[in-house]
Amino acid sequence: MTKSETLFQEAVTVMPGGVNSPVRAFGSVGATPRFIKSGKGACIYDEDGNQYIDYVGSWGPMILGHANEKVLDSVIDACRRGLSFGAATAIEVEMAKLVCGLIPSIEMVRMVNSGTEAVMSAIRLARGYTKRNKIIKFTGCYHGHSDGLLVQAGSGVMTSGVPDSLGVPEGCTRDTLPADYNNLDSVKEHFQRCGEEIAAVIVEPVAANMGVVPPKPGFLQGLRKICEEYGALLIFDEVITGFRLGIDGAQGYYGVTPDLTTFGKIIGGGMPVGAYGGKREIMELVSPSGGVYQAGTLSGNPVAMAAGITQLTMLKEHPEYYRDLNEKSDKFFGKVQEMLRSAGYSWQVNHVASLGCLYFTDTEVTDYESAKTSDTKAFADYCNYMTDHGVYLAPSQFEAMFLSLAHTEEQMNETLNIMEQYFLAGLGQS
Repeated sequence: MTKSETLFQEAVTVMPGGVNSPVRAFGSVGATPRFIKSGKGACIYDEDGNQYIDYVGSWGPMILGHANEKVLDSVIDACRRGLSFGAATAIEVEMAKLVCGLIPSIEMVRMVNSGTEAVMSAIRLARGYTKRNKIIKFTGCYHGHSDGLLVQAGSGVMTSGVPDSLGVPEGCTRDTLPADYNNLDSVKEHFQRCGEEIAAVIVEPVAANMGVVPPKPGFLQGLRKICEEYGALLIFDEVITGFRLGIDGAQGYYGVTPDLTTFGKIIGGGMPVGAYGGKREIMELVSPSGGVYQAGTLSGNPVAMAAGITQLTMLKEHPEYYRDLNEKSDKFFGKVQEMLRSAGYSWQVNHVASLGCLYFTDTEVTDYESAKTSDTKAFADYCNYMTDHGVYLAPSQFEAMFLSLAHTEEQMNETLNIMEQYFLAGLGQS
């Protein structure tokens, strides 16, 4: 028995499902999770000493790769000064100024501890600002596990067999209106029916929790126009896309300005952190300036701030990083598509910049319904093969692959060769 198997047997006796976040359990691919011990560059290493080329990257924030020396040095220096104070620090101000300087739509920002907390707080703020209660979210988009947003969510709930969640009172989701991603008509219908009650539209500008679904041309621009027409706020959930598609996120990539933006761990170099920000007149409603209450003892944690400032500063000072990362990502995902065609498969490869997903379906994936046509059994077989051959993928058909600056051409070619061996052997048929 491997160390990972032994650890998992121990874990299930003391943690629900043996994990602290559902997808980690590898349940949707019918496997035992690898317990990761360390990471360096584009690779991670499990407790048994196995090496994997990593395409999860802690679900996105490791854009520089694992254990970047400059980020580590900043974290170590911050730790030596103290882990947490629950008080104001200069480094919080430095981080806030950096974020406001990088994202044109953000004039003020509030640090929190996770993407879930950032979204929950932004929704409360939108309601407080507009004095309206209803929000529109998109089917298949995941915005964290707060009660009001676990409505037709994507990601883990798509493969867990639980459409929403037990323990969420009906009243918590009464004001959450689901619309279809990439379908402006479904949004207009809600506004035509109750537009004066809708506080905000929240969207992943690239839907990255049902795989990777790019916005159709005009979709994000259409949301902006509708929100302006009805006096609702547009919230971009950039927990995944923020500082990944470019230094100014998806809003810069697509040229659409939201009223509020949420971020997650990518602004902390992978440390537990989140943030939400936007126009000054909106953000000044957050306590103690205004009447929208939100607080957190660990918000603006100095260690997380140090990691985030270092990573974001490196990305800011080296714009060529994004050019290089996006070019090699285009090349990589293009080769995956070519390889599938050569092997006689018509499955779909979606990607935007360094985010990508291979869908085991012949149907073009543009929304939640088309994503669900994927053959999850075929994906499970493929995922386990790749893991067994040293390539670490998210153990769910409906998660993204993340490339980093640390991925070398040799590592990407090795990955492509393993994929090719799998598909040419005809192993991709479920």
